[in-house]
Parts: sequence; structure tokens; C-alpha cells
Amino acid sequence: MTTSQESRDEARVAPEPEYGFPRALWRGIGRIPVPPPAHPRTWRSPLRGTWLTSVFGAVLLVGLPIVILTGLMSFIAYGPQFGQAIPGDVGYLHLPFFDWPTNPSWFYRLTQGLHVVGGMVLTPIVLAKLWSVVPKLFAWPPVTSIAQLLERISLLALVGGILFEFVTGLMNSQYDYSWGFGFYTAHYYGAWVFIAGFVSHVALKFPTMLRSLRRGPHGTGAFDRWLHDSPATTEPEPMDSHGLAALAPNRPTLSRRGLLGMVGGGSLLVGVLSIGQTWDPLRPLAMLSPRGQSYGDGPNDFQINRTLGGSGIDPVALGDGWRLRMTGGSGEVSLSRQDLLGMPQHTATLPIACVEGWSVTRTWSGVRLRDLAALAGVPEPANAFVQSVETSGAFARATLQRTQVLHPDALLALRVGDDDGGPMADLAPDHGFPARVIVPALPGVHNTKWVASIDFRRA
Repeated sequence: MTTSQESRDEARVAPEPEYGFPRALWRGIGRIPVPPPAHPRTWRSPLRGTWLTSVFGAVLLVGLPIVILTGLMSFIAYGPQFGQAIPGDVGYLHLPFFDWPTNPSWFYRLTQGLHVVGGMVLTPIVLAKLWSVVPKLFAWPPVTSIAQLLERISLLALVGGILFEFVTGLMNSQYDYSWGFGFYTAHYYGAWVFIAGFVSHVALKFPTMLRSLRRGPHGTGAFDRWLHDSPATTEPEPMDSHGLAALAPNRPTLSRRGLLGMVGGGSLLVGVLSIGQTWDPLRPLAMLSPRGQSYGDGPNDFQINRTLGGSGIDPVALGDGWRLRMTGGSGEVSLSRQDLLGMPQHTATLPIACVEGWSVTRTWSGVRLRDLAALAGVPEPANAFVQSVETSGAFARATLQRTQVLHPDALLALRVGDDDGGPMADLAPDHGFPARVIVPALPGVHNTKWVASIDFRRA
């Protein structure tokens, strides 16, 4: 170590902890020999400090509420009032029940795209934020007052919750279920743990973040100073009571401008490589799409979550003997595919969006659900229960609310085309042949494929 480096180290003194009640207990803990990760000279990055952490925190304060809100909206979109959201019985953690909107048709595509792609874009920033506060996680003594104990508990909920939610969410978007528990249930309860930690942490740290951002990286108030700093002129942040700045900083090899640019560039790259799975013009760039780029031929070239082979359906059940059974009126109505093709056909260009984040726009042709309801003898149904030929799996059936059944573009689709008005084609077997449900703004898994029956229920 050079003489100048030694003199800088000597000038940087860690502030004395402020012990609260009971002081004797916290002082006693503080006298225990410091474990290596908690030694103040372990963490030597000259870039760490309250200002840098506040910058990452400010970005997450804008981005995380969007991810949280759109995630909770996805739960509502599944229709918890019909008992088909997962988990089903959440006790006091249930959200208000209301009819999920059917307009605009791209509403679920937007909310779920923001949830999944937003979470992926924020991942580099979350990791950078955690890196910036690592010294705080190993601070010694770990607690100096009752108030700080509560803060540490909220921090545990925040860090544990955000890691759990982001890791399981990213693995789910890639269809990797290496864990031994149900994703939807764990992700829902984990979200509430994270939300509790997030709200508590914001309430405790928001004033600190504002003060630090106003002072600037060196306490000068010159916010633009770091924009022009090179590694050679980058100075460590001053020591303060928050314990994030290095006591014995190394010589910088990267400026704060470089670090923020690297993290921001990483988020931008992730966004470019993932947004194409939900925005059609950028689909060729969707290299992070778990389903790849090719799914079939012609208009049927779009994503598939559940293949015919994976459904366990005997293909014979979808052949000439297939019939759509409709109930709810005075008697059962049975229709073949030819009967359905002989009815008035309606065409609508609608997106289909999946909970994993992908979506695509297609032109669909088939019979309006409201026409089928009238034919079944229930022109004003309270809801409709749709059952697939598939009998296993959580999404082999779905209940549609009244507004979804009666929407003019809600279809029992028989054919599909590209969104550019090109020729139509029969649904491929993997896409639900002989008939599938397509409803505006409905989660993809509830656009039931291989429909066997529809029960139109009265109020």
C-alpha cells in the first residue's frame, strides 16, 4: 500500500454506532470479535456509498411498483370470484373481486408484458442495488437498537422476497420448474412478503434517499459531477452513519458513470432481447423467448404452451366424431364442426397473451359465443363454464364472466390467420383444433383449446 493510500485510510474513520435501548446488550454484542465478512475493511469498492445506493433505489422505486401492480392484476384476471385463480383460497390476502375488462383487447397483453419483461429489465438493477448494500448486510454489530432490529427484519423480507420472486419468476418464464413446490401459490404468497418488506423499507429509507440524491455523490450538490469523472478522478464517497462507503477503499478502476452505464446498458440489452416476445415488430430479436422463433406453418406459426401430445388427448376424440355439447337451456344442444362452420362466422383480430409473458396477434374466425348462448337457450348468461376434451391439468376448463361471453369479438374460433389479412387456415391440432375459445384481454390459459362442452349458466 502506498503512503498516499495509507493516509487516505487513516483519514476515513467509521462512525461510532449509536446504541439504543438496551445499550448494554447491543454493546456486548459489538465487543464480540468481528467475523471476517463483517470486518469494515472487507468491502473495498470506492464506488459504494449512500448516494450510489440511492440512485439504484430511486430507479427501483419507480419500476418495482409497476411489476407489483401488474402481477396482482394478473391474479385478478384469472377470475378468483370463480375459484379458478391459483392459489384458490388465500384468506385475508384475497384481492377485490370484479369483472376483468374485455376492452381494450390488448389489456392483458400490456399488463402481463409489463410484469414479465419489466421484471427481466429490472434484474440487473436489483443485482446492482444488492451489490451496493452488501456491507450493510454484514454490519457488526448486526443490531444496535430495537428500531434497527425492526429495520433489519424488513430488510430480510425485502431482500429474501425480491430474490425469491425474481428467481422463481425468471425460471417460470423459461419453463424451468426445478423446485418442489407449486409456482403460482409460492409466487403469490412470496409477493406479499416482498410487498411488506418493500413498503416498510421505503417508509424507513425514503428521506435518506432524497437527502443523498440532493447532496450528490460527494456531498457537493453538484449532481452532474459524476457525469464527467474518470476512474482517475473518482473519489470514494465520504463515511457516514449508513455504513455503505468503504473504510479502506481500493483505487477505482471504474467511474460511477461507467458503473451506472454498465448496469443501464445491461437492462437495455435484456429489454431488447425480451420485449419481442410480446411486441410483434421486434419478434425476431426475442432471443430470450423460451419457445424459440418457430412454432408451426403459416398462420399457425405462433407460441404453444400445451401441445396436443402433452395434453394426453387421443387424436381420435378430435376427429369426425367430435361434437360440441352446450347446456343451460331446456335441453342439450350438440353441434359438429360442420354445423359450426355453417353458422354465421365472425372474424376478429385479437392478441393472445400468456402468463409467462409471450403474446401474439392473430386474426380469428368462428362463431360468436353470444350466438352459441342464444342457440343453447340462454341469451343472457351470468357466466359460462368451458370444458376441454383434455381432462387433466389446471387449465383444462375455465369459467368466463358474463361480459366475456357477450363481447362481440368473443369467439369459439375454428380458423386462424395472420394479422395482415392474409388467407385463413384451420386451427392446427396443437392450437386447439377442432375449436378453441378466444376472448379479448383474457389470459391465454383460459382461452380453452379442444373445447368439448360449454355450460351457459343463468344468474
